[in-house]
Amino acid sequence: LGEALGVIRTEELLAARRIDGGRQFFTRAFDFGFSKNAEETLQHWPKDTIMGDVVKVVRAFRPQVIVAVFSGTPRDGHGHHQVSGILAREAYDASGDTVRFPVAAYGNPWTVSKFYRRVRVSDDSPTTKMNVGEYDPLVGRSYSEIASDSRSQHKSQGFGVLQQKGAFIDQIGLEASRVTEIKNSASEKSIFDGVDTTWARLRAISPRRDVQNALDSANMSFLQARQLYRPDDPTPTIAPLAQAVRLLRIARDSAGVRPARLLAGENPLSKSRLLDYRGGDVAERTASASGGQTFKPEANAELWNAANVNLQRAERALVLASGIAVEALAPRATLPLVETTKRTVPDTMGINVAVYNRGKLPVEFVSANVNIGKQVGSAAVIAPDSAIRATPIAQAFYPTAQWWRKTPRNDTWFTATVDSRDDAERQQDNAVMAHVKMEVAGVPLTIDAPVVNRVADPVKGELKNPLGAVPGIVIGLERGTEYIRANVPVTRKLNVKILSAYPAAESVYVSLVLPKGLTADSATRMRVLTPQAPGAVVTFNLKGMLPQGRAQLGALAMHEAVSAATGYYTINYDHITTQRMYAPSGMWLEAVPVKLPLRAHVAYVPGVGDAGIEALQQLDVNVDRIEPSAVANTDFSKYTAVVVGPRAYASSDALVAANPRLLDYVKKGGSMIVQYGQQEMMRPGIMPYPIQLARTAERVTDELAEVTVLSPLATTLNTPNKIGPDDWKGWVQERATYMPSTFDRNYLPLLQMNDPGEAPNKAGLLVAHYGKGTYTYVTLALFRQLPSGVPGAARILMNLISTTPAAPTP
Repeated sequence: LGEALGVIRTEELLAARRIDGGRQFFTRAFDFGFSKNAEETLQHWPKDTIMGDVVKVVRAFRPQVIVAVFSGTPRDGHGHHQVSGILAREAYDASGDTVRFPVAAYGNPWTVSKFYRRVRVSDDSPTTKMNVGEYDPLVGRSYSEIASDSRSQHKSQGFGVLQQKGAFIDQIGLEASRVTEIKNSASEKSIFDGVDTTWARLRAISPRRDVQNALDSANMSFLQARQLYRPDDPTPTIAPLAQAVRLLRIARDSAGVRPARLLAGENPLSKSRLLDYRGGDVAERTASASGGQTFKPEANAELWNAANVNLQRAERALVLASGIAVEALAPRATLPLVETTKRTVPDTMGINVAVYNRGKLPVEFVSANVNIGKQVGSAAVIAPDSAIRATPIAQAFYPTAQWWRKTPRNDTWFTATVDSRDDAERQQDNAVMAHVKMEVAGVPLTIDAPVVNRVADPVKGELKNPLGAVPGIVIGLERGTEYIRANVPVTRKLNVKILSAYPAAESVYVSLVLPKGLTADSATRMRVLTPQAPGAVVTFNLKGMLPQGRAQLGALAMHEAVSAATGYYTINYDHITTQRMYAPSGMWLEAVPVKLPLRAHVAYVPGVGDAGIEALQQLDVNVDRIEPSAVANTDFSKYTAVVVGPRAYASSDALVAANPRLLDYVKKGGSMIVQYGQQEMMRPGIMPYPIQLARTAERVTDELAEVTVLSPLATTLNTPNKIGPDDWKGWVQERATYMPSTFDRNYLPLLQMNDPGEAPNKAGLLVAHYGKGTYTYVTLALFRQLPSGVPGAARILMNLISTTPAAPTP
């Protein structure tokens, strides 16, 4: 949930782009959860800030055409989608407006030629149609097949789709055009109709004859390379590609722009500014308003951008045609950061860089380095079917981390700066990279390769994990927030995790910073961490009593007289790049005035993103975790209540099959509590009495929405805790989700709520008799409140598991 889900979804987008070849940019908006409309979204996202990010990206990317997926109207559904559609059109209108968006802050202006929107349903309006199922013989697949593979990378969203072969017609509608002869889609065959995408446009924007000649000659070199290309032997293309690279460098550098690599600020892994070796030129990467480009007064930004895009393509084609492959391998997966006060610890790493010539012509190796480290290796010719190796030394001064999380988040938007780089470039510039200087056909090149730790998995085969620059010693707790019963003597075990990235044995001392009222059984614990056992869990026994309210607990690790108070956890899935998320080694203890049900013994069937079990354990309830696959063989007669977590039925066919046993438990006098589901809850046999959900299910996204109690005397709202107005304070993100629109009369509705301007919904909490027992259906968003330590959610949960049934009124 939260930022961790954002990291996964970001990486899934980048995984998709690696398949379809697109470039992925982001604004700083935080996905704060479902939003019903644009107005609600823009209460959270500062429109001018996010709009400025979009304009900055448009000016950096300089598209001829913008296609908006969303309409910017309520038919888009999600408020975030609506805002996407709105900002897309406004960016088309305003990307050339230097009064509203000054060059000093947003980069050089750019005027987009045409603006389209996706047309989801055919109507009578003219549209531009295209066969997205067109087959590409060079790739061996159709574009729709590639798109399906790309979309299927969004695994956390359940977006896996079948790949389609054959013709597949899609359509978009032209909404605005600055092309005089193109005002609608009626006669268009391509979105680029009326837009000059030829080399003639580059000649037209170049004021110098020698540059025009260079562009003409580069174009002829490309034509020659195409004519000479053979899939089984691209060697003949090397000479014309090398000539094209030389000519495009002349054209690019004539534009009056220093050859910076579109990076603003310092390299996060180095104390010094990174030097650019591309094309043999050396220039500091400089921070500038134009997104990392430094322009002379006579600069021609449009020419520079166009020439640079073609130059990058030509350089890559030249490397591929030459058969050059670079590997940069690290002996471990983590590189400890340099900490100047630790003078004796090993904080460097030798990187094994290998350059292979798999082509048919010799190439020249010049040198290699890692980030801005010392260049190593002697110039040498690499003959075909041979290789050369070098061992540059890696050091890092800042951790590899998500760029948008490097500064604190301002509620629902991030404060880090958006610049001209796409997210793949930003990730690369934040990674440990090897830079190999080569010369091919007399042309100097720099080839970048990520430094990886390579391992062989017995099932999956080769796995490559990017080398991560991390603090040498990190420390963390299992959770950022936990419940504790207020004004009640408690004992609790606290597990503290420590981890070393050093390649030698290191002694680490762990201590706690406790709130008043709690004590630990030891002031300090020492552990020796080794390369063979780099991690350890240190357990403290806490006891004491806390008053009602929120208290802070911290953990510190002392190493070489330097304290550490930061930890990280790793997000690692096969389809995305491994990520580490950093957080302070502290915890909030939410002391809640809560009474426990007598002799409660709860069976908990976990759902998706479910923190209910942990919350019950923290509040001293006797609870057993029952996996969905074990429901069919579990004796529930010993339990006073059974709780089913959110979306559990959607995620487990085994639970669906075994559900009659749970309903039978209720019939015999048990108490069953089921947290929200989606359309699956309408399937016969899931719930004891039917409910109906709208296709777009109702929900209350205003976490401060007023809650009306419909049955004040209901046991669920009074035993063992009296639920009152204070229990609805401090809720996060939303009140309730996927609420039934209608429900069977056997259900007693206890709570009513609604978002502003909408009709009240009574399905926040439904209770029903079923046989001798009680069935409770909960659409309250407890799955969001419990991890955040919301006091009222804990008190409501205690009442839900109470064995006393709620008696419906006639």
